Amino acid sequence: MNKTLLITGGNGFIGSNFIHYFLKKYPDYRLINVDKLTYAGSKANLREVESFENYHFIQGDIADESLMKSIFSIYDISGVIHFAAESHVDRSIENATSFIESNVLGTTTLLQAARESWEMKGELATRRFHHISTDEVYGSLGTDGKFNEETPYDPRNPYSASKASANMLVKSFGNTYGMNIVISSSSNNYGPMQHEEKLIPTIISKSLKGEPIPVYGDGKNVRDWLHVQDHCRALDLIFHQANPTETYNIGGGNEVTNIELAMKICDILDHLNPENHSCKELIAFTKDRPGHDSRYAVDDTKLRKKLGWAPTVDLDTGLKNTVEWYVEQWELTTQQSL
Repeated sequence: MNKTLLITGGNGFIGSNFIHYFLKKYPDYRLINVDKLTYAGSKANLREVESFENYHFIQGDIADESLMKSIFSIYDISGVIHFAAESHVDRSIENATSFIESNVLGTTTLLQAARESWEMKGELATRRFHHISTDEVYGSLGTDGKFNEETPYDPRNPYSASKASANMLVKSFGNTYGMNIVISSSSNNYGPMQHEEKLIPTIISKSLKGEPIPVYGDGKNVRDWLHVQDHCRALDLIFHQANPTETYNIGGGNEVTNIELAMKICDILDHLNPENHSCKELIAFTKDRPGHDSRYAVDDTKLRKKLGWAPTVDLDTGLKNTVEWYVEQWELTTQQSL
């Protein structure tokens, strides 16, 4: 059995964590990682695996049709796990074009290259295309309820609209061509190697620099937080065990408001670096983001019951370990710059 997987966006936050997880668990697989290396992707995230014989990196754009076709021609790709995406809401509000190019055109180009290759091999129904999505495609919740896999898409910003579009395209390839596709949508991820523009790294970095910690609006927007390692375990199960055309939600079961999250992180930082004042004093409420979704929460009952998954990292422990990792990285960077 061929075990060569194409990973897209593997130098990003979730992708790099997944590659570390996957290579450690499955040394018999070969991973081909294609990443454009935009601002959000870093070669440093995968420095430890660069020399592995079963890992190969290709710098490139998934929207590059000739490159995608050549990869499927050169390598006998048995499956795709598609992480690559523009993912920052604020950036999508400022300029939606790059999100359409990457998330919609890029996904289409990748789907087409996979379909043509696998169809020619007569294995379109057996080789798997796993698309990584987000709970943001469902829109916004009130104080009650959760999104489930049957919830209609209702994206509220260009980023989530581009991901909803990509989801629909993936589904269409399953329906039209009989392609073996699966889609997973997760809650907000956190953990090591996340780009500084995201909420948790922003809170930590601003605190360490003694700068104002920006919190949108009144800070009462609610998010469910999922540790990236629990997400990796879920993706592993879905890729290997889910039935074709299935969609799964992945939740962390950790709903907190943004201001509660900032307070938790400040408590950890204050304990690590006790000073005369708390970093909570740095919290500064800023003008709210346009179209800011009130609350996200997913019902992951299907994943728990059908595939036996459950998160193992509780929020307090996960946040503590995450903050400690970023503090250590900040200290190393500071020492190297001296």
